[in-house]
Amino acid sequence: MHKLLFGTAGIPASTRKPSTESGIAQVRALGLDCMELEFVHTVTISKEKAPLIKRVAQDNDVVLTCHGPYYINLNALEKQKREASKQRMISASRRAWECGAWSIAFHLGFYLGKDKATVYGTIKQELNEVTKVLHDEGVGITLRAETTGKPTQFGDLDELLHIAQETSVMPCIDFAHLHARTNGKVNTYDEFTDVLTKVEVKLGKDGLRNMHIHLAGIAYSIKGERNHLNLKDSDMNYESISKAWNDFGIAGTVICESPNSEEDALLLKKTYTG
Repeated sequence: MHKLLFGTAGIPASTRKPSTESGIAQVRALGLDCMELEFVHTVTISKEKAPLIKRVAQDNDVVLTCHGPYYINLNALEKQKREASKQRMISASRRAWECGAWSIAFHLGFYLGKDKATVYGTIKQELNEVTKVLHDEGVGITLRAETTGKPTQFGDLDELLHIAQETSVMPCIDFAHLHARTNGKVNTYDEFTDVLTKVEVKLGKDGLRNMHIHLAGIAYSIKGERNHLNLKDSDMNYESISKAWNDFGIAGTVICESPNSEEDALLLKKTYTG
């Protein structure tokens, strides 16, 4: 991408007679640039409707991303649960691609008391199987492993950058999750630039020009993420993060996951563009 785009997680709340296609049109009417399809519980768009969604997004010049199902654990102890997780990832990725989505994010799993190196190896192997199926089918959507909000979940920044170096799966950097996972760290300009520097070192300039970002206010404890908040009701330092994004010249999509998704997406875009 050539610039940073801002949009909502799901259909904007101000959409009259909400539907995916009317939500896309409302994103454009609001002056936003992208929208995330929410497949978090199930794939909500039929194969028959997907071409319409793609056409409406193109007509409105709105970039689509997707959040895949929550029910994923590629490190599950039971083989059948790992297989079911992979099938959910494949099904969601197929449909998102048919809708014209550019990128799809997943939470990949839990450590379940195992050491990080072992979990990394298991998840990498399972991911390679998913990406092979999608590649063989010609599904060109970019799979993303999302940074997670609790220390019990696989998905710290270093793990996901390593995954990206060794597979075709890129990171989805959720700055709110990084903030919660560290019990209040990753919330200063220097810490934000440290994150972006790591991306550049591990993935090069292309990594900075191909970003899928999530941001919201967030409540947290020593155990990590509790729930999302509106930016102004939280301690999330969105002014400094906007400055870091500007200074590094990043490009891609910023999806706002606050309860008031469209208002905070507009706030972020205004803060970023000045």
